[in-house]
Amino acid sequence: MSDQMSRRGFMGAAATGAVALAGFALAGCSSTSASSEKSSEKEKAVKPVILVTSFGTSYNDSRHITIGAIEDAIREKYWQDYDIRRAFTAQIIIDKLKKRDGITIDNMTEALDRCVEDGVKEIVVQPTHLMAGLEYADVKDELDKYADKFDKISLGDPLLTSDDDYKKVAAAIKENMASFDDGKTALCLMGHGTEADSNADYAKMQEVFKNEGLTQFFVGTVEAEPTCEDVIAAASAAGYKKAVLAPFMVVAGDHANNDMADETDPDSWAAKFVAAGFEVTCLLQGLGQNAAVDDIYVSHVDDAIAKL
Repeated sequence: MSDQMSRRGFMGAAATGAVALAGFALAGCSSTSASSEKSSEKEKAVKPVILVTSFGTSYNDSRHITIGAIEDAIREKYWQDYDIRRAFTAQIIIDKLKKRDGITIDNMTEALDRCVEDGVKEIVVQPTHLMAGLEYADVKDELDKYADKFDKISLGDPLLTSDDDYKKVAAAIKENMASFDDGKTALCLMGHGTEADSNADYAKMQEVFKNEGLTQFFVGTVEAEPTCEDVIAAASAAGYKKAVLAPFMVVAGDHANNDMADETDPDSWAAKFVAAGFEVTCLLQGLGQNAAVDDIYVSHVDDAIAKL
């Protein structure tokens, strides 16, 4: 499986291939255009860009079916009118992929510079962040530097923005974890956590689950609050003895595999739940694998395009 291909990739790739072949055939029919006319046609042919910007992950399998799935969902809708491109913001991940796998991925500055060099006039940047935290602010700050480089710029919202977004995410997670929802199991979601004010979004997500009658769901974080201990205490107080642990993150990467699921690490969520007497199952699936979540990102692209 190529780095750009995921469950939605075949449709996008096939459509793109068809367009490429058509373009080749048309190009082959024209041999009399003046160089100035060719240059003018080239400028007209430059599509606006949707730059899907992610933190990134070095877990190749997860990247294909999470970040790749979001990109393909966007590509599936917009491939005819937009060039869909990728950027990562974590340079350490970009460097690791280059050294380990020979995979080259632009950071945001490189991706934006490439768009400028290609003559792109309109750009939509759609982050795959869950919330408007520090990383989202960094993306906005970087994009602001290019305000005079494009005719039109628009920045899409993160996953959890409107009240409707929260409800849709809750419904999507409920559906995805339905097979574990037997009335006897706590369904525990591990988010990253942040020092930014947006850390309150985890508490809001918990409140939405409660308001939707989904009291079997518990939300915590690795690096902030609510802590793993908070989640264990809440699940225990509710009378649960079994727990399914799943990442509340786009990708099931390092945090999910190590901080959540590694029972040999006494500091992991899995080990702490076991020590507290829970029967534990770990679900190593990122939110990007959930098609209903991917569709929320697509709707945010819709909104961003409408603002151009």
